[in-house]
Order: sequence, then C-alpha cells, then structure tokens
Amino acid sequence: MYFPMMWWWDPTFYLVIIGLVLSGAASWYVNSTFRKYDQVTSRSGASGTDAAAYILRSAGIHDVQINRIAGNLTDNYNGRDKTLNLSQSTADSTSVAAIGVAAHECGHAVQDKVRYWPMALRAGIVPIANLGSSLALPIILVGVLLAHSQLLINIGIAAFSLALLFQLVTLPVEFNASRRAVNILSSSPLLSGDEVVMVKKVLTAAALTYVAAALTTFLQLLRLIILFGGNRDNN
Repeated sequence: MYFPMMWWWDPTFYLVIIGLVLSGAASWYVNSTFRKYDQVTSRSGASGTDAAAYILRSAGIHDVQINRIAGNLTDNYNGRDKTLNLSQSTADSTSVAAIGVAAHECGHAVQDKVRYWPMALRAGIVPIANLGSSLALPIILVGVLLAHSQLLINIGIAAFSLALLFQLVTLPVEFNASRRAVNILSSSPLLSGDEVVMVKKVLTAAALTYVAAALTTFLQLLRLIILFGGNRDNN
C-alpha cells in the first residue's frame, strides 16, 4: 500500500498537470484563432493551393509538388520527397487563415532551398530523438527495479533529454518559417495590409503550440530528474 500512496501524493505530479494545462491552452488558442480568421475570406479570392503555388513560383522553387491531404491543420512540408502537403481545409479555402498556413509551409520549402541550417539540424536529430524518448522510461525502470544502477537511470534521463533538444531546435525553424511567410505575403498581391495582420495573429498562435510543447517536455524531464536523478547505487 505504501508505493501507491507515495505515487498518489508525489508532488512532482503537479509538473504533469502544468504541462497538460499549457498544452491544452495552446491547442485551444491556435484552434480558436484559426477558426476566427478562417471566417474571413481574402479579398484576392486566392485559395491555400493558389497561394502556395504563387509563393513557390515567386521563390524560384519548381521541384516541390503541392498535394491535398486529409485532416484539419495537418499541413506540412516534406523535404525528403519535395512535397508541400495541404489539408483539405487549407487547400480549398479562400480564407485569410488558410493562406497564412499555406504560406508558413512554403516558408519551410524556402528554408530547404536556402539550406537553412537549423532545419537540417532538426532533420538530423529526429531519429535519435524518437529513439531516445521511446527508450528513456524502460531504461530508467530497469535501472530502478532490476539493476539498481544509477548509471542506467542517468542514461535514461539523458535519452529523454534528446526529446527536449528536438523541441528547442524546432522553435527557430518554425519562427523563421512564419517570418518568411509574413514577409512574402506583405509584398504579394495575395493579401492586403490588414489581412497580413490577421495572418500574423494566426501564425503567432501556432508558434505558441511549439513553445508549449518545449515547456511541457522540459517539465517532464525535470520530473524525471527529481524522481530518479538523486537515486544512488547502494550496491
């Protein structure tokens, strides 16, 4: 009975709650902001697909294919196969929000073209970050329950820290893509000045989700350090 009670009253659980609140608030904010400006039809009448095609062409990018994919706000740029994938709600919509999202993904295509080094660094980190985050807890549990080894515990914590490293590297990549998107739209016929201001609000809300993800991962890492970092091998 002691272990369940100790787990229930573990004060570090508040870090988990804080992380959930941050993630939930960021998700609510980006969705509500997108819905608000998704109701505003652009004066140019351009759709997300039209905007993406215009931006890629203007940037001298001719080897990227624009695809329509299922989902809502599942938009992404894939540098491996040179595809810009727009969700149905973005691709077909003529709203200010849709054009902003499409422009953001085009920002990633421009990053790829100019070899923006944080983007290349993030791509290189992905495999080890995924491996580290999936193996971290099993390694820590083996260190605590079976081997009683602080070395294994530290290895597990270090493995989980790779997930935080990925989140931190993601921040400048996403911020830069949004900045490129706004700059491109500001000098294009796709949106007027007041519509660009709306796009900034949409992209700022989206950026906060990445900040929240980084903070949440940091809190999870902090919790692991508090719970297991002070363990010592008594053998």
